[in-house]
Parts: sequence; structure tokens; C-alpha cells
Amino acid sequence: MNKKRLLIIFVKNPELGKCKTRLAATIGDEKALNFYRNMLKRTKDVAEKVDADKAIYYSSFIDDNDFWSSESSFYKQLQNQNPDLGIKMQSAFEEAIDKGYESVCIIGSDCYALGEKVIEQAFKSLESKDAVLGPSNDGGYYLLGMNKLHQELFKNKEWSTESVAPDTIQDFNKLNLQYFLLEELTDIDNEEDLRTIPEEIIIDLLE
Repeated sequence: MNKKRLLIIFVKNPELGKCKTRLAATIGDEKALNFYRNMLKRTKDVAEKVDADKAIYYSSFIDDNDFWSSESSFYKQLQNQNPDLGIKMQSAFEEAIDKGYESVCIIGSDCYALGEKVIEQAFKSLESKDAVLGPSNDGGYYLLGMNKLHQELFKNKEWSTESVAPDTIQDFNKLNLQYFLLEELTDIDNEEDLRTIPEEIIIDLLE
């Protein structure tokens, strides 16, 4: 076990009609599901290259037979079933800190541009900073990391709105935390966001 670093990956169980709903509204449920499955595989490939332990947190149930092999460096958990995303993430961070991890970062599986170098940069920044944030261009964030649990970061947020990243940065300042901002990247939430991915790659991701 790498007791120093943990990468938490929040995922939705890939079920038809239950994932990438905003994208599905224009391209259909089947293509949206195919896209999400391929994004999960991409996230796995990226995470495998990161020097950290990895924990997959499923939204609905732990799938013991998917491609997140339990034989690899990933261990499987279930997200807190409270509907509030802040409570879900806070619980995951609490579990990580309780296990003795010194630096913890959380990501999702919606950011095609997120590569292992950015995640490594996040962990590297935590060697000298208290927190790190990867802002997305819609006002949210694709990565949050910290060395100690700061519950305030998960409270009083309007999740899935453009205020999330600015409010989190405001919390950093209120708590007098030294933080590092990663480059701004795009979360793929709707059909317009697909335009940030090369066309030939999009075709493969939808099949």
C-alpha cells in the first residue's frame, strides 16, 4: 500500500438511461452509455499510470466483475448513499484519512483531457500546499485534493453549477489554506462539449 497517496475515482454504474443524461438528451441513451463506458476505460488507463493507491467509488453497487479488476491496484468501495454530492465526497475523504493516507485527490470520469501528468502534478503540489483544485470550464472542478480533511469544502455548495469552483476557492481563503490551481479543463457533459475532442476520437468513443 502506498500510505502516502490515494486517488479516489467517483464513477456511476454504467446503466442505460442512468448516466450522461444531458448528453443522452441529444445523442440518445445508447451512444451516451457507450461514451461513458469508454470514458471509464480511459480513466482507468490514466489512473494506472499514477503513483498512488486507487479507490473506485461506485454510485449504486460494487461491480466485482467489471474491468476495474480487483487484482490490480484498485480497491472498490460504495459511495455514501446520501443524495448530496458533498456528503458523498466528504465520506470518501474521511475514509481515506482514517486509513492513514497523507495526500488524497478525487476525480470523476467526465474529463477527457485529464491525463496522468496533471494528476501527478496535483499530488506533487500537495507536498508543499494544503490543497489543490482542478477547475473545469463550466465553473465546477475535475479534481480536488488535500492533505487533511476540511469539511467546509463540501458544505453550502450548489453542485453542478458554475459557482462550485469559485466557492471552493473562497473556502480555501477563509480557511487560510495554501492551495495550487491546476489548468482549466473541460468536463464532457453535453454534445457541445464533445467538440473539444478530436472528431476521429469521438467516433470511437460513441461506439
